[in-house]
Amino acid sequence: MTVLLIADDHPLFREALRGVAARTFPGTVIHEADQFDRLYDLVENYPDADMLLLDLDIPGAHGFSALIHLRAIHPQLPIVIVSAHEDPTTVRRSIDHGALGFIPKSSDAHTLGFALRQILEGFPWVPDAISEGTGADEDELRIADRVRELTPQQFRVLQMLNSGQLNKQIAYRLNVSEATIKAHMTHILRKLGASNRTQAVLIASKLGMPDDPSAGPSV
Repeated sequence: MTVLLIADDHPLFREALRGVAARTFPGTVIHEADQFDRLYDLVENYPDADMLLLDLDIPGAHGFSALIHLRAIHPQLPIVIVSAHEDPTTVRRSIDHGALGFIPKSSDAHTLGFALRQILEGFPWVPDAISEGTGADEDELRIADRVRELTPQQFRVLQMLNSGQLNKQIAYRLNVSEATIKAHMTHILRKLGASNRTQAVLIASKLGMPDDPSAGPSV
């Protein structure tokens, strides 16, 4: 029995993925998440799933950071990016950060089914244009290594920090004290090599998408 995890906030696209998966792999069991917090719980509940189909723009995640961190804490889980960002550079960076495949959202049902079948058989699948893209540079890869060192809770705090939330707001969201969030921040700054919150956000923004308006200047 094939178990697929889908992380995408668009109901119609999740429905399309379910349909293709059901036709390609009859009897497939599918579990879904429409935001990053739910994705975390989903992966924890089904760590032995055959594949995670991850949208880079799922709410609560920023750029490639979710891919990087999930690969670090669940290295056995094959992660495939399914994204509307279809430029060759995004594809190359996704593979550099550990994705087993990249399927553009513009793909027709036949291509999508073929790609899923190929990946489940253990063969990476990416669009032909990947050779035209520029991959992650050394600075980006170093930052990715730092992000992999974060604990799941520290990573959640970093994602909320990146969205502009204050310690008090983060503490409320995570149902912990502000003192706990401050302790997490201390560890996050140390692991990222940042001296303050603003610098931590700037460092994390290096893992953002090229057209992400929230991504500050590279450091």
